[in-house]
Amino acid sequence: MSPAEPGADDEPSAELHAVAPQLRALRRAASLTLEAAARAAGLSPAHLSRLETGQRQPSLPMLLTLARVYGTTVSELLGETVPERDAIVRSAAMEPAPAGGWTYWQAGSAGRGMQALRVHVPYGSQGDIVRVHPGEEWLYVLQGRLSLRLGDTAHVLAPGDSAHFDSLTPHRIAAAERDGAEFLFVHTLLQSPVTALCLGPATAHPTPGETS
Repeated sequence: MSPAEPGADDEPSAELHAVAPQLRALRRAASLTLEAAARAAGLSPAHLSRLETGQRQPSLPMLLTLARVYGTTVSELLGETVPERDAIVRSAAMEPAPAGGWTYWQAGSAGRGMQALRVHVPYGSQGDIVRVHPGEEWLYVLQGRLSLRLGDTAHVLAPGDSAHFDSLTPHRIAAAERDGAEFLFVHTLLQSPVTALCLGPATAHPTPGETS
């Protein structure tokens, strides 16, 4: 049996009974069915249901996974008071984060269900990676020309162009010119072990939208 799903003899501790309704409330706030949330978290619907009714005790890795799926924090899952997030992100606070040849700047508050990034894409980097994952993506080209393939259709986006699509549509993103491209990126990510940044294989580096 997987350590992620305890056996029937695992008894929940008394204090974790208070976690169960919070798990259910946050799942509903994320507009996820029990089946969709369980699939995103790598659990069975029956096991997630037992967590939400207090019949099973969630492990810390499980809480971390559920927090990522619901776009929140473990503290909020546990019902702890969450400090108010600052609505403003100053440019000086946007530290560049290189990953897989791309460079990302966090352009929104951390810990939210919707992630916003500014992304620089060098020519020839990650252009062969096909991404498919739950959620939605929106991007707006700032500089250069961006190659975007959605399913079987190829698009070239110029500065000022944007795209908004379902992330379950197989998609590839690459710079269309040798000078590279830069774009704003917003995504709602329902499953990822690295939600801070997300474009590309989650096991290799963070990226806008996780691969599966």
